[in-house]
Amino acid sequence: MFDTHCHLNFKAFDGQVEDVINEAKKVGVNQIMIPGTDFETSKKAVEIAEKYKGIYAAVGIHPHHVFEIYKTQVSIFSNATPQRGPWRLSQKQKPEFNSKTEKFSFASDLKNIEKLLSHSKVVAIGEVGIDRHIYQKTKYPDYKIGEEFVKLQKIILKEQILLSIKYDKSLVLHNREAKADMFEVLNKIWDKKLEGRSVFHCCEPDPELLKFAKKHRMFIGIDGDITYYKEKQDFIKTVPLEMLVLETDSPFLMPRLLSIPRPLDKYNEPKNIKIIAEYIASLFHCSIDKLSKQTTENARRLFKVSPSKKV
Repeated sequence: MFDTHCHLNFKAFDGQVEDVINEAKKVGVNQIMIPGTDFETSKKAVEIAEKYKGIYAAVGIHPHHVFEIYKTQVSIFSNATPQRGPWRLSQKQKPEFNSKTEKFSFASDLKNIEKLLSHSKVVAIGEVGIDRHIYQKTKYPDYKIGEEFVKLQKIILKEQILLSIKYDKSLVLHNREAKADMFEVLNKIWDKKLEGRSVFHCCEPDPELLKFAKKHRMFIGIDGDITYYKEKQDFIKTVPLEMLVLETDSPFLMPRLLSIPRPLDKYNEPKNIKIIAEYIASLFHCSIDKLSKQTTENARRLFKVSPSKKV
């Protein structure tokens, strides 16, 4: 089996990565994708992937963490000289900065991500996208959703999609409460190279997302919340099996079968792909073997890897 979205690069797994991978292999999870959410976690994903067979990395800037770039830019331009005036995304789709402010530009963040794309274990850009959700828990105490922040998310998403096209990498898309914004970007920049190479990670149960995915030959990622989220249970029954890939989104989204009760320090792990697969197989009224085989083949097509390339 293939866990197509697992954050082994997060602090929850510090000092435990090898044990977690070994536990996953015991239940048949032999391939894992580790997505980055900023430069540091992307770099860590690459380091882990280089160390273990069957482990791959995606690199990118998550829309939630675009807020850090946004805050920096607002601070810079609010303190700019009157001659420069305030920075407005609506006026410039890609601001140009002088040498004094260039180091703060999001261009430098993207250049750092681009440098990681030369590694052989980096097979995707991700997770990247648009996010309008108001997080109750976040490291940004002043986090809020404003239209200029969303515009910056769109710009950075576009630039990262261009990198996936340029370097022939797969694309892991994060969309949360921002379907219209996502479609706006994808419709403007979609390329044939992305067909069969893109996935809506932890896909919201929305018929329009599925319609778009079918039209553009995308995959649909399903996680542990399928075990308790009734709307997703109904939605998944409308998704063709050949479009489906399995994810844990570890250390998040613990399947309900494990989450009550559980120790406070217990996190979701890639070994739980087996539980997710068993639950979905019951919804599809098919064998676990059929479900596992098909979703694994889908994942390998998505990321352009094969059993023989488990290096």
